[in-house]
Amino acid sequence: MDGTIALYLFACICLLLMLGFPVAFTLAGTSLAFAAVGVIAGHFDPAFLAALPARMFGTINNDTLIAVPLFILMGVILEKSRIAEQLLGTMSRSFGAFPGGLGIAVVLVGMLLAASTGIVGATVVTMGLLSLPSMLKGGYDPALAAGTICATGTLGQIIPPSIALVLLGDVLSNAYQQAQLNAGIFNPKTVSVGDLFVGALLPGLLLVALYLAYIIAVAHLSPRRAPNVETEPVSAAEILGSLAPPLLLISLVLGSILAGAATPTEAAGVGATGALLLAWYKREMPLPRLREAVIDSMKVTCMVFMILIGAAVFSLVFRGFGGEDLIHHWFDRMPGGVFGATLIVMLVIFLLGFILDFIEITFVVVPIVGPVLLMMGLDPIWLGIMIAINLQTSFLTPPFGFALFYLRGVAPAALHTSAIYRGVIPFILIQLLVLAALWVWPPLATWLPAALK
Repeated sequence: MDGTIALYLFACICLLLMLGFPVAFTLAGTSLAFAAVGVIAGHFDPAFLAALPARMFGTINNDTLIAVPLFILMGVILEKSRIAEQLLGTMSRSFGAFPGGLGIAVVLVGMLLAASTGIVGATVVTMGLLSLPSMLKGGYDPALAAGTICATGTLGQIIPPSIALVLLGDVLSNAYQQAQLNAGIFNPKTVSVGDLFVGALLPGLLLVALYLAYIIAVAHLSPRRAPNVETEPVSAAEILGSLAPPLLLISLVLGSILAGAATPTEAAGVGATGALLLAWYKREMPLPRLREAVIDSMKVTCMVFMILIGAAVFSLVFRGFGGEDLIHHWFDRMPGGVFGATLIVMLVIFLLGFILDFIEITFVVVPIVGPVLLMMGLDPIWLGIMIAINLQTSFLTPPFGFALFYLRGVAPAALHTSAIYRGVIPFILIQLLVLAALWVWPPLATWLPAALK
């Protein structure tokens, strides 16, 4: 088997997804159809599909993936309880009198929301609904306002406890162990979701710092684009009252992981419980809204796990048609060695980010290329952070970036799509700068996890 059929399978799935078919059923259905034809033609061994029940049972028993519904519930509760709305209002009043103050407030609140919700779409939509009207009314350049909101919304991709990092960490952990076993190491080292969380802290904070520096520079060099806004005074008690709940929750979740007192799954339980308590304390979560939050969390969780099952079917069929061997062969013969292979993979993932969500890319693409790259000596934490920021950049890039579609869906008609596209370009350049810094200096992602072990 030369792997050609596996490439046809991958291309067919990408085409169907571009046409709008459901991801989970496209992955599983197309793969099974190819497998059935392959069995009839004598090109596919049905024994590969015999491993599917064990794969599904392993998914059900995966302790790490239990964190996914808990983190989703935490984020949805914070969204429904209006904690984010109150925080943005307070921060806008605190910074509004300064040049670029509203933009600074949006970035800071977006950072806290990213660390609280971990879901890109939810952050972009929330910030678009809450802050875009205020920024436009305050005289901000529409392009700058739109770009700030889109870029800040994608921080949920990289700032822990990101759902993307939870899923990516689990996949990379399996890929790392597979790479070591393939290399003849029968006592493999492990990499955890907690390691990926810690590794993402410095790159995530660097992105936030560069976003803030850009907005401050624009406000001073071109004051008309980011003017100061007349706001009502805000007391220290109001600031503390708005900041304390999300900061306390983030400290409990990330602090317990960093201190080694809890696994990401246990910390997710603490986060979900903490979000419920905060909503109850602020009297902003009546029973109908709580029911809505639980149902929304269930829908997202079911979607994630259905895609995971579909990806498992695809992975087995792809491997059965010799696709994995073909990838190994390509990477071994690729000019530039590990540098060339990594560059090609990053480019492919960037382009796939236009048509696939991070969940599909994590479950479909990373298991294929991850073991090969890790066998070439790449650090799994560094690779995971590079993939996360790469996807974050892809989600911002016109004309297909997901963040742009999310904002377009909630922005007023007066905000032209071209303004959104113009506004995100400086932030894309900032993210490419951080990617380049990570490439040149990998300790930016690997130093902190090693120091805390």
